[in-house]
Amino acid sequence: MSTYRNLLIEIDEGVGIVTLARPDRHNTFDDATCVELIHAIATLEADPAVHVLVISSTGKAFCAGADPDWMRRVVGYGHEENLRDARALSDMLRRIAQCPKPVIARVQGPAIGIGVGVIAACDIAIATFDTQFALSEVKFGLIPAAIAPHVIAAIGERHARRYMLTAERFSAAEAYRIGLAHEIVADEDALDQVLGELIDALLRNGPDALTECKDLIIAVARRPLTDEIVEDTARRLARVRATDEAREGIAAFLARRKPNWAT
Repeated sequence: MSTYRNLLIEIDEGVGIVTLARPDRHNTFDDATCVELIHAIATLEADPAVHVLVISSTGKAFCAGADPDWMRRVVGYGHEENLRDARALSDMLRRIAQCPKPVIARVQGPAIGIGVGVIAACDIAIATFDTQFALSEVKFGLIPAAIAPHVIAAIGERHARRYMLTAERFSAAEAYRIGLAHEIVADEDALDQVLGELIDALLRNGPDALTECKDLIIAVARRPLTDEIVEDTARRLARVRATDEAREGIAAFLARRKPNWAT
């Protein structure tokens, strides 16, 4: 596996762990980190030994947004440089959101700007009680454009209007209330316990079914229930029912045994 400057990558019993590893910079993102994360996610999603991904971080912050040195550089960019830079950020978030394997965000400290975008792009997010969140871009005369599709999908337009426009900080309890975090816990020990339970639950499921389920969610989310959608979902179910994995899963259920993918 490739060596990364800003990330730590580990594979452990079917779980690919991507750790933001710039604690001295509060795990802020720069252009190099975006490129590294795109490569890391692509590598792990292509690895047949990996069934679940976790995005974590080291130090006291999950991600404090954009690196100040990166922000200093972009001030001098022209249009084409800015566009190339922005596309890389958007592609990184899309790579997380559209990863065919489940992705969990393990959030142990403040998440600002891009950090909120990364969390929103993940399928599941868990955080500690003391975590603070903010969508702070407008404070700097910027807009949260790259992260907006993921954040709005996670918390809805109404909550996005408040927190994107005010740039105010909000608590883990509020993140839970508005849908950004699925679960909040007391400390990092509890965070790891819940993380382990989620991973165990995911690994009990058919790996191909998880991929198909993610694709299904992307296909039908926020779309009206048209004849086209009804037909598409029927065709998906018919196709998946005919797979070896589905046959094994049903046979295992009827025989009251574990399917062959479960440990």
